[in-house]
Amino acid sequence: MSAREGRSGAPERAGGADLVGVLVLGACAGWSLVSAVGREARPEGVLLAVLAVAAGYALGRISGGLVPVAAATAAALAGLVVALASRDGVPGATVDPLPGHIGVSAALPVLAAGGACCAAWAARTAALRLALRLLAVGCAGVALALGSVAGCAAALGVLLCSLAAVRMRRRAVGLAGLAAVTALVAVGSVAVAEDALPSGLTVSLQGQLTPERVLLWRDAVDLAEKHPVRGTGPDRFGGLSPAAQRSALTTGKPHSALLQQASEQGVVGAGLLSAAYGWMLYGLWRSPRPTAVVLTAGAALTALAAFACVGNALSFTPVTMGVGLLAGLATARPPGDGRPEPDREAGVVRARG
Repeated sequence: MSAREGRSGAPERAGGADLVGVLVLGACAGWSLVSAVGREARPEGVLLAVLAVAAGYALGRISGGLVPVAAATAAALAGLVVALASRDGVPGATVDPLPGHIGVSAALPVLAAGGACCAAWAARTAALRLALRLLAVGCAGVALALGSVAGCAAALGVLLCSLAAVRMRRRAVGLAGLAAVTALVAVGSVAVAEDALPSGLTVSLQGQLTPERVLLWRDAVDLAEKHPVRGTGPDRFGGLSPAAQRSALTTGKPHSALLQQASEQGVVGAGLLSAAYGWMLYGLWRSPRPTAVVLTAGAALTALAAFACVGNALSFTPVTMGVGLLAGLATARPPGDGRPEPDREAGVVRARG
């Protein structure tokens, strides 16, 4: 099987994805400054998040190109350590006190599971692959121990998607499916905030999301409708939301990255956040790594994107850096002669078929 077949027909050139990433991240940083002009806003949080993603992506590209198995394994273990230590005051990883939160305890184990599964596909021995997949199971256990059922389920889901990815011949189909899942969650969160769903379904979802979160989402939609272009300004939601002012547990966030962007930076900010996710999927499609690695990373990033739509996961620097790191590892050029890495496992499965 040729190297090109190992990549499921993905284009050979990857430089375009890097250029898109520079433009998207630069636009995210620039628009946060534009939306803050003339207001008592604080764009530092957005700038720090952009810097964390860029730094993680660069680190992933460099380390993944040199030692892909060791780098992905180290990233997974580091994510678990930070998740376990987050309750003890790790900078930027404070546990979110809102009931039903989806923060560090959910996001980092999922990213760690993605890293472990990516390392497993890059490993050359069956024993090492088994050990790394058991590490992914351990990531789910850590999430459950931290009280995050959603994180546990998502980590196991990433492992199952990774095992199933070996049979996927066209990565574009798999990535499109992952994008559809994220879009469904995003549209659903907006529909809940707009009270546009049937009453029975709304009541059921409110029970899962907590009434406090739904009230915050509705305030975010109201602010976005009043300031559709530039929003209210970065980090101003807490001072303008009646629900946030009444509660001592919200930390001034609407607990939805999409609705926070829409309320604080308008439709442009929300569009740029969506574009950042789209850039990562585009980079995975153009990646020289095997399809199994690409879809594994895509599954982990999609789970994180879903968490970001209904929780506060992207408010923590370790999470945003982990997102960039995993994307960088999955798009790094494999060591050797620079040619795309052959999809060994997929070749074995097809040969048996």
